[in-house]
Amino acid sequence: MNVRDAVPKDILAILAIYNRSIRETTSSWTNREESLDDRLTWFEGRKKKGLPVLVAENDQGQILGFASFGPFRPREGYRFTVEHTVYVDPKAQRQGVATSLLSQLVEIAGANGLHLLLGVIDGENTASIALHEKLGFEVTGRLPQAGTKFGRWLDLVLMTRVLNAGMPAPEK
Repeated sequence: MNVRDAVPKDILAILAIYNRSIRETTSSWTNREESLDDRLTWFEGRKKKGLPVLVAENDQGQILGFASFGPFRPREGYRFTVEHTVYVDPKAQRQGVATSLLSQLVEIAGANGLHLLLGVIDGENTASIALHEKLGFEVTGRLPQAGTKFGRWLDLVLMTRVLNAGMPAPEK
């Protein structure tokens, strides 16, 4: 498996993985699938801001999953905190794809002077929670019945990892 920066030709595979997740899982709390234009706009917006979009591919060049991070909130006080996302094709789950992608995001975020990496996870997604714990994230919040999908209430779990411990807070 190879983890690399995504390029425009990867967008169709990224879109397929994301839309399948919308249809079949509670990873994304929406029922509206994205169009190719939606995902291209997302990709181009991330790239213009210098934000990573990574893909994991197998030896045949098939995209197995993707990951990115972006601003947690728009106010400048949050500029050192980013929220990440990781999606893996169901056929490639439990093969280390998410671990590789998230590990790479942790490295990139830390190297770019970010302070906190945040994962927002469906409370029933025990595999994702375990993955985050394995990579040094801690459960730092749980919002009961914060959302709904597939006719049921869903808990939201916040998991965080401090990247640059001891980093002094900026004066401004």
